[in-house]
Amino acid sequence: MAITHWPENERPREKLILRGASALSDAELLAIFLRTGLPGITAIDLARELLMEFGGLGALISADHPTFCRAKGVGTAKYVQLKASVELTRRYLREQLEGQPVFTSPEKVSDYLSVQMRDYRREVFMMLLLDSKHQLIDTYELFQGTVDAASVHPREVVARALNKNATAVIVAHNHPSGLAEPSQADIDITRRLKRALDLVDIRLLDHFVIGRGQVVSLAQRGKL
Repeated sequence: MAITHWPENERPREKLILRGASALSDAELLAIFLRTGLPGITAIDLARELLMEFGGLGALISADHPTFCRAKGVGTAKYVQLKASVELTRRYLREQLEGQPVFTSPEKVSDYLSVQMRDYRREVFMMLLLDSKHQLIDTYELFQGTVDAASVHPREVVARALNKNATAVIVAHNHPSGLAEPSQADIDITRRLKRALDLVDIRLLDHFVIGRGQVVSLAQRGKL
């Protein structure tokens, strides 16, 4: 049965208007993005097939162009639209951080970092540089690869912060496994960075570990 023949409160678009986007499942949201299905397949059924094929929304969003286009019912046009939608979300969340004290809104920092980093296929180490009012000056992705004591160089973090006259720093890295639980290495790196930044009177406010659907603050865990 076509979606247009469903009860109005079960159609994804009408449901979103009535109850808000958060009330929709991943498949329903994806169906709205797809707009149409295939002959004999509704947009929701196609969305469910895509989610099963890719193993979830995160893997679908982070798929490269050739992999995405091999799936049934999508192509370059949908790939471009999806990437543009994700980038708009990232820019919107960054805009929410700019021009206000960042650390008074840790949930906004968490939201921004989650959208920015959760679907990376490799570990990425990022730093947010803040001024004396804790407003965002700039962000840097310092490197990609395994985050460990050998790859995180405190001197580079300190140099970036000094170059931008930052007075505070927030660092973050993702776990491609999707599990955000910090390792002992994550805790050790955090403490090394804090000691290095303390020497030049720059505060390390937090270290966020980004998983899929979860963000852990080491400051909240008392690990700074």
